[in-house]
Amino acid sequence: MTTLIAIIFAIIILIIFTIIAIYNGLVRKKSMVEEAWSGIDVQLKRRYNLIPALIETVKSFTEHESEVFENVSKYRQQCLSAGNDIPERAESEKALASGLKSVFALAEAYPELKSNENYIQFQKELSDIEEQVQMARRYYNGSTRELNIAIDSFPSNLVANAFNFSKREFFEVEEQHRSMPEVKFS
Repeated sequence: MTTLIAIIFAIIILIIFTIIAIYNGLVRKKSMVEEAWSGIDVQLKRRYNLIPALIETVKSFTEHESEVFENVSKYRQQCLSAGNDIPERAESEKALASGLKSVFALAEAYPELKSNENYIQFQKELSDIEEQVQMARRYYNGSTRELNIAIDSFPSNLVANAFNFSKREFFEVEEQHRSMPEVKFS
């Protein structure tokens, strides 16, 4: 009888330690997702801070392009106010990226702007920031994937449901792909 009680007690202790290990793993994965989002947020704020100076530099060379600048400013504000709502932030980022492309397209019409040192420096900084955003986004999406898999997998899904862990959204900014020009040989 005491052997049976010892076996039952050992099984209960094993189950408790398994639940604790799974719970701690879920907490670690959740913290990694939050840390990864913080990395994205930092890089995006760096970009948001660079945009007004870039716009002022471009404005000084262009005369009749106020709509482009107003749109970029509006999109920047939408991004800043989106907070941590990931789908809303992704949509705002897509609009901002499109607006920034319009600003850089303006430079093509103003050769003196393309050779301006400030403009070149802003363009380089923005490019560096974009690379950092992409790296942070990949890290966030990888961390999110790990958390979501743990939440969906057995037996961790039992612990996740018991302690109200929820799946996270991926941060995906869909870029508009250019279509390839049609090439015909005669």
